[in-house]
Amino acid sequence: MDTVSLSGKELAAAINADTKERAAALTASGTAPRLALIVANDDPASAWYVNSLRKAAERLGIACDTIDLGADASIQRIRDELTARSADAGVDAIMLQTPLPTGIALDDVSSAIAATKDVDGVSPLSLGLLASGLEGFVPATSEAVVELLKHHEIPLAGRHVAVVGRSNIVGKPLAQLLLAENATVTICHSRTTDLPAVTSAADIVVAAAGRIGLVTGKHIREAATVIDVGTNEAPDGKIVGDVDPNSVRGKASALSPVPGGIGPVTTALLMRHVVIAAENAHTA
Repeated sequence: MDTVSLSGKELAAAINADTKERAAALTASGTAPRLALIVANDDPASAWYVNSLRKAAERLGIACDTIDLGADASIQRIRDELTARSADAGVDAIMLQTPLPTGIALDDVSSAIAATKDVDGVSPLSLGLLASGLEGFVPATSEAVVELLKHHEIPLAGRHVAVVGRSNIVGKPLAQLLLAENATVTICHSRTTDLPAVTSAADIVVAAAGRIGLVTGKHIREAATVIDVGTNEAPDGKIVGDVDPNSVRGKASALSPVPGGIGPVTTALLMRHVVIAAENAHTA
């Protein structure tokens, strides 16, 4: 079987074109969209991603302020910064970059982000709005999975989707988005008994656990669609996913590549969220 590559580059380009046009309209009206990117780590991979976000924002006409609190920042320091930026009328959107300092979880600080500026949908209020089916920003990576499937015309209604990973930034919100598309969802995790048996029963398998090569050919059934959300640094320095592509190709009907699949769509959606936040703030 030929395995189709579910590239996200074309979709990301279309989203970016719309975002750039809307950002230009805001700037012309005197209210250029502005993102505050809060960093509290010295992680090289994080620094690379932050730089890529800044470049993406610049290309699209979005102002991006990076606030580096240092890898030893306290919970209170991070919360104070998020609270201040939430109250700042000059800031339209806030994103808190992970990882956070040792001993600090995202849940410890994310509630300090105003939901109207929480463009990555990480605060308890944003997640609650999603779970309730109400309007709000959703985690961009989860949204990217759904948008990529739709872009490639892979149906979701009535399909069985197995999501491997239960984080608050991918697995859980993705399940909510898939349910809204009338899919039947199974969430798998580290304590799932006989993972291959569960995932091989699904029409679509989404790997989002942060473990290199976790999903292999034995985890999927013939002609399944596989979405790889993983972005892991391999020993050779390359970025690889949670799926072993060589094992899956020839059995899966479609597979999203790493890099070039979910990644560019996630970044594009984050930037679109920034512009939407600015539109809501300045054109209401």
